[in-house]
Amino acid sequence: MNEILDIYQKELDSKKEALQECQKSKNLLTCSDCEKMFECDTRKTYVKAVYERMAKGQGGGFEF
Repeated sequence: MNEILDIYQKELDSKKEALQECQKSKNLLTCSDCEKMFECDTRKTYVKAVYERMAKGQGGGFEF
């Protein structure tokens, strides 16, 4: 099970790094300051990685 969690955590870390690089390249502190926030593939893949990490490979929805 730890191996599965590690895979999801590594994927999340990778996507987070890409997101932060994008923000840095545009001199932004957050995606909400970006005009392309809702069309951004980098942000979409990061959000997907967050959900996958939260699900720990089990799929399904979330209730916040």
